[in-house]
Amino acid sequence: MLDRDDEEGARDPYYIRASPTGADLRRLVAKCDEAFLVADQHGDFPDLPESEFGLYVDGTRFLRSLELAVHGQRPLSLSAAVSADGRHIAADLTNPDLCHGEIVVMRGRTLRLARRLELTPRGLDQVLTVESFNPAPHELVVTWHYTADFADVFETVGVRNVVVARLNDYMSFPKKQLAPALKFKKVQREQGKPWPPVPKDASVTWWERWLAAAGPAPGAPTIEPETDPAGFIYTGGTTGISKGAMLSHRNMVANAMQAAAYLSLLEGEEALLGPLPYFHSFGMLTMNVAILIAAKMVPIPNPRDLHLVLEEISKEKPTFVPGVPRLFNALNESPLAAKFDLRSVKACISGAAPLPTAVAERFAQITGGARLVEGYGLTECSPVTHANPLDGPRPGSIGMPMPDTDCKIVDLADPDRSLEPGERGELCIQGPQVMLGYWNRPEETALAIRNGWFHTGDVAVMDPDGYFRIVDRLKEMILVSGFNVYPNEIEDALYRHPKISKAAVIGVSDEQTGEAVKAFVVLREGESATVEELIAWSRDPANGLTAYRTPKQIELRDSLPETMVGKVLRRVLAEEERHKAATSAS
Repeated sequence: MLDRDDEEGARDPYYIRASPTGADLRRLVAKCDEAFLVADQHGDFPDLPESEFGLYVDGTRFLRSLELAVHGQRPLSLSAAVSADGRHIAADLTNPDLCHGEIVVMRGRTLRLARRLELTPRGLDQVLTVESFNPAPHELVVTWHYTADFADVFETVGVRNVVVARLNDYMSFPKKQLAPALKFKKVQREQGKPWPPVPKDASVTWWERWLAAAGPAPGAPTIEPETDPAGFIYTGGTTGISKGAMLSHRNMVANAMQAAAYLSLLEGEEALLGPLPYFHSFGMLTMNVAILIAAKMVPIPNPRDLHLVLEEISKEKPTFVPGVPRLFNALNESPLAAKFDLRSVKACISGAAPLPTAVAERFAQITGGARLVEGYGLTECSPVTHANPLDGPRPGSIGMPMPDTDCKIVDLADPDRSLEPGERGELCIQGPQVMLGYWNRPEETALAIRNGWFHTGDVAVMDPDGYFRIVDRLKEMILVSGFNVYPNEIEDALYRHPKISKAAVIGVSDEQTGEAVKAFVVLREGESATVEELIAWSRDPANGLTAYRTPKQIELRDSLPETMVGKVLRRVLAEEERHKAATSAS
């Protein structure tokens, strides 16, 4: 067990006390909220410039409107929907289709005790229909190009007011008038979606009218930062149904402080790139950190548009870039990278999936020395719990715990027994960023949080010097002839094959061994290989796989099912295999 509270942090050279308690917590919640106003209060902080079609908005102008609203000099829309009774607001604001709308909802959460439900476009249907919201969300704020997709869901669930935000709401003249006709209409039609996105007779409230119609902002209610939910952030559902993690005010503020302290980010001097969607916990943290330290936020609406990503890095000079391995690998391989100046980037943390060492090394080359390290987190932990030190990363490791985060490894068969360094077991976490529980799921909460420890469901190993390594998801472990086989280890080996771009491994039923290893492989563009060739390569001991870990089956595919942030959904592949088996048996 690694205890961050050892005297003076002697066992941990990266120890920093960053989690707030008591009166300090209340002050820090207020400080985090006041960061919205920093552009008005401190003239030395730069404005956020506006780029083509409003990727950013004049930050000072927007923040001033919020300040006026808070002081009762201007109506604030959230006074109609967010009040001390804790009614729900559901937000489906993609990255950053309405970045400032997200901030309004976030601000309302902080000041008015609303519970903000962060819903992905994919998960909106499931969450609103499967979860037992009682009552249903009072209001749902949605970006206009998703309104038609979910109109039936809104009606079925009984959302009382759908507030529609347009992408050009905060653009300046003439872009506000020209963008719909010159840009958005073309994109909608290319995607096979209707134009206009919202029918003229639709019963919705437009964002700007919602703002104008609201009354004066009510007084801020008393909140308990440690126990009052600030947001429900839904898990990715990679191993099962998506669940709403209830994050408190303390959870969110503490994790922003932990991340800023760990990265040594300087107040008022940083610029953060935002390639992750804000409904995702990692994207939300990036936004919260930017708010906390008065950093410039550079949102990226479509991170798959590599030209846009590279162009914005070159123009806006971000110093910190969070992301996922897929993004960094795509930037590495893009022939466009050499055409842009990427030298402003100092540090990057990659999450959601293992980071290949080769990707980090290549990214350092194209940026002139940026340090790209692997981190680890879970939605239930706001989300970050571990990251590699920028000056001492260890390949294959998720690094060391965040400040004020305690970790231990427990026996898979006896969770009450803590293991020694070097032994494999389940990773458990304790800290100020750990959620209150799952919304409306007391039984699953009780299984996840036991005796004050959050059980991650991940099999991990702690090195003697405090670095951690994730072996795999406990639920996805494969049992081959009694041997534990971890998909991550097989995927790591397959990624070393020069023709393989993506790989995913699951267990399938086998009459002889109980389960067998099956790999799904996507080849690099322009490459060709046979299944027999890949299996033969896997069986060569020089490539790192013992006999029982060698894939018995390999299936070539054009793509793999993934979450919005690029995490492969092994669960979907397993369901497909079970369906095939059931069909053939009948």
